[in-house]
Amino acid sequence: MKKTIVAATVALSAAGFLGVWLYEPGPLGTETVAVAAAPSSSTSDGGASEGAERTIDGSVESNRYGTVQVRLVISPEDKISEVRLLQRPTSGRGVAAIPILQEETLTAQSADIDTVSGATSTSESYVKSLQAALDAR
Repeated sequence: MKKTIVAATVALSAAGFLGVWLYEPGPLGTETVAVAAAPSSSTSDGGASEGAERTIDGSVESNRYGTVQVRLVISPEDKISEVRLLQRPTSGRGVAAIPILQEETLTAQSADIDTVSGATSTSESYVKSLQAALDAR
């Protein structure tokens, strides 16, 4: 009888440990970020107006941790001057990855950036949305 109780306790403890070890937090939801209207000199026409700052929205990309959508602010010199997120994960490792991805985008001025370790799904969704915005430029 004691051997059965000990064996059951060890088995349940191992199963509990394995469950905790493999646990990855999932999304609680996706945050949609309200963005203030752009100044009147800006345009979102993808470049029909030269010499003006413009905004371009990337595609909406979903993964199991949330949804990502990038909005680029393009300077009159055709450089990425700002990266905003219209939609972003609100929980998990992807939350901390977003500022890193934004900084890398501004440095690289392209979608050729590294994924953030531990936030691969969010990084890949970010890059897809970013590339769609760049293609629309």
